[in-house]
Amino acid sequence: MNASKVTPKVRCRAIAEADIAAVAELLCRGFHGRSRDYWLRGLARQGERDIPEGYPRYGYLLESEQALVGVLLLLYAEHVEDGEAFLRCNVSSWYVEPEFRNYATLLTSMAQKNKHVTYVNISPAANTWPIIEAQGFKRYCSGMYFALPWLSRSAAPARVERVTAATSEIAGLPTADLDLLKSHADYGCLSLVCRIGDQVEPFIFVPKRVRHGRFPFPAMQLVYSRDIGSFVRCAGALGRALLRRAMPMVIVDSNGPIDGLVGFYSASRGRKYFKGPHPPRLADLTETELVLYGP
Repeated sequence: MNASKVTPKVRCRAIAEADIAAVAELLCRGFHGRSRDYWLRGLARQGERDIPEGYPRYGYLLESEQALVGVLLLLYAEHVEDGEAFLRCNVSSWYVEPEFRNYATLLTSMAQKNKHVTYVNISPAANTWPIIEAQGFKRYCSGMYFALPWLSRSAAPARVERVTAATSEIAGLPTADLDLLKSHADYGCLSLVCRIGDQVEPFIFVPKRVRHGRFPFPAMQLVYSRDIGSFVRCAGALGRALLRRAMPMVIVDSNGPIDGLVGFYSASRGRKYFKGPHPPRLADLTETELVLYGP
């Protein structure tokens, strides 16, 4: 007689500090192109940042017989739009060992249990789009615009300044904007302001390598702008500043071609989803996996 198969006991719980090394190892198995140092660096940044009270710092894991068999990273942050504060959570880096995939819904149900939180998925693989939509997520970004901003003409003389973690003040820039630019400069982003007359516009970029055929080439991805129109108005000055850094292209989240920019639109990559009461806007990827972990 064959012995009956024992069903493993699996539990879902919040990731603790003591789990970090094992979580990094598990993510390495799930994402073969990412190194252990990549995950440890991002997890360390998650461990240092401020998060809303009462929410998990790292996310959730699945555990069976004291071994980690699944993980889902979550990045909570408070956002303010039109004077209204709300919570946003970037659902990131999901992996479950193949023999425990039947328990994967434990992770997703725990991750999405708060109805007043807006959840975003900014890097879904194309084969997961139908699954994400079946979970109630809605698309808010359909693709990417690959811009050559240095070819844009500036409507007025403009000056670009860099903001670092050590910058104490930028004349005309509100404190909240300065703090945002400084914190992201500390993550390794390029934070800039563009001054046109009395107006000061903040921008955040992250370096990214775009692959065309076999050859990758350098680019910047727009992480933050007050809106797409602000980037278009400052595109010429920003583009020339980036060109001096050997970054001729800027990738912008978009739902189609962008008037006023030279470049091309693609819907084959860059789709992004949300679920919750506050639809995200384009040009705001602050406090997401893109900046804490890197592209």
